[in-house]
Amino acid sequence: MKKIGIISRCDRDDVLALVRDIVAHLKSKAIVLIDTRTAEKINEKGTQMAQMRREGAEFIISIGGDGTVLRGIQKMDDPLPVLGINMGTIGFLVDVAPENALEVIDKVLSGFEAEERSRLSIKINDEKLPPATNEVVIITASPAKMLSYKIFIDKSRLEELRADGVVFATSTGSTAYAMSAGGPIVDPHVDGTVIVPLAPFKLSARPWVVPARSEIRVELTLPKKEAVIVIDGQYSRKISESDKILITKADKPARFVKTREGGFYEKVRSKLA
Repeated sequence: MKKIGIISRCDRDDVLALVRDIVAHLKSKAIVLIDTRTAEKINEKGTQMAQMRREGAEFIISIGGDGTVLRGIQKMDDPLPVLGINMGTIGFLVDVAPENALEVIDKVLSGFEAEERSRLSIKINDEKLPPATNEVVIITASPAKMLSYKIFIDKSRLEELRADGVVFATSTGSTAYAMSAGGPIVDPHVDGTVIVPLAPFKLSARPWVVPARSEIRVELTLPKKEAVIVIDGQYSRKISESDKILITKADKPARFVKTREGGFYEKVRSKLA
C-alpha cells in the first residue's frame, strides 16, 4: 500500500476539517503519515517531517498556503514531491482548490509527474543554514535604518550600495518578495538567481539575474550595524559586519506534484491579473 505524508497549517478549523476528510478518504487506499503538529490537533499518531522519506512516503499533501509548503520543504533534507491544497490567498505553490482536493488526490495516487525546482544553499561563516526554495532576504535589523553592503558574483564585484536590504530569489521565488520589490518574473525552467536591492539609495541600482551555479558572496560594510537574514519567511537570525555570507545552488531541489495543464504563464495570468 502506498504511503503519503500530510502537513497543514493547523491554526484554522477549516484546514483541520479538510485534513480529517482527507485522512478518512485515504484510510482504505494508503498509509497516511501526519506531521506531529497536525496530528496533535486531530488526535492521530504523528510522524516527524524529516522521517517521512525514511518511512517510505511517496509524496506530501500540504494543506494551507505557500508558507505551509515552504515550512515542510525546509524540514526535509531531500524533499519529497509536494501536492499543495490552497487554503490561503494567492498561493503560487498550492494549485489545488479545496473542493477538488479528494478528486485530485485520487488521480495522483494512480501516478504523477514531479517537477524539480532549484533551491539556494546558504552559509554563514561555514555554518550551513536551511536551504531556500523561494528566497534569502538580508534586511536591516532597525526599521528606518539602511544597510551598506557589497555583492560579489564568483570573483567579480557586482554591486556596492546602501539600501534597506537585498533579496536573493530562485526562479520559483521570483513571483514572491522579489517581484513585490520590483524584480522580474522568471520562468521556473530558467536556472537562475534573482538579486533585487530593497529601496536602494542609488539611481543606477537595478535587479540582476545571474546563473544559479554562481557563488554569491555578501559583505556588510558598515561597522556595528546589525542585519537579519530571513529564509523563506520561516527561519531568521541576526548577522553583523564580521559575518561571511555565501549563497550557492543547493544540491537537492524542491519537488512539486504537477497538477496544472496550463503551466506557469497561465498561473501568472490567473493569480496576478
